[in-house]
Amino acid sequence: MLVLSRVVGELISIGDDISVRVLSVNGSSVRFGVEAPQKVNVHRSEVYERIQRKQISEKVR
Repeated sequence: MLVLSRVVGELISIGDDISVRVLSVNGSSVRFGVEAPQKVNVHRSEVYERIQRKQISEKVR
C-alpha cells in the first residue's frame, strides 16, 4: 500500500486519467473529489460492497 500525505487542495494522480483531490479536512473527516472517466465506477466502500452482495444474490437466483 502506498501511503501519501496531502493538504487541502492537493491532488493525487492515478494513471493518466484519474485524480483525487483533498477538498477539506474537518477533525477526523476528510472530503475527497474524484475525477475519472465515466466508464470508471467510483464508489464508497460500503456502497461497493452492497453492489457486490446484490450481484452475487442475483446470480444465485
